[in-house]
Amino acid sequence: MNLFSGYFVIVFIIHIILQPPALHAQVKSSNHMYSYLALGDSYTIGEQVPMHDNFPYQTVQLLRKQNIDVADPVIIATTGWTTDELAASIREHNLHETFSFVTLLIGVNNQYRGRSIENYRDEFLQLLNQAIAFANGNALHVVVVSIPDWGVTPFADGRDSQKIAKEIDEYNAACKEITLSHKCRYVEITESTRNHGRDKDFLAPDGLHPSAKEYSLWAEKLASLIPKTLKG
Repeated sequence: MNLFSGYFVIVFIIHIILQPPALHAQVKSSNHMYSYLALGDSYTIGEQVPMHDNFPYQTVQLLRKQNIDVADPVIIATTGWTTDELAASIREHNLHETFSFVTLLIGVNNQYRGRSIENYRDEFLQLLNQAIAFANGNALHVVVVSIPDWGVTPFADGRDSQKIAKEIDEYNAACKEITLSHKCRYVEITESTRNHGRDKDFLAPDGLHPSAKEYSLWAEKLASLIPKTLKG
């Protein structure tokens, strides 16, 4: 190689090294995959149904059918959790990443254990603010799902279903008020659980938790809302 040709090789290499990565940025943008964090309790994890039949996974499956590229959901949820237990687990997970959208469904175990509405309001507000932070500060990317009414299920036979319904309504009223005041989205699924509370097709084997069929109704509502949410 002579000095002249060597000079052009060096210039070419320097040009490649200094070239701004615009092409790479465009490729990543065009292949963007949305991320989803689901926070909750047994209704989010899908007690007694296969993992891919819970509502977060069914929601993702429906979004993919709309050609929306969404990763499998990250789920922080366990059967029996109250608001403070969910908050404690979030701290233990020590998540630092943010997500394209977040769902939050929590409160039924607060009601089941007889906790006050005031306690729920305080702890739900903290969780909602945490959910907004996980959504990179975009409140419109947080969707709160209403609390189901377990009092209509066979599991609750012998209990005061009217009292349970009244308390669930009070919890949901507080939940909706706080959600909307913070500009987050709200999805109502409580009436569906009341309509199907005695139908075995919509119940898991324990006669308490929803089946995949009930979760599919929630997922349909979320999958119709989330594309609009992602534009917000």
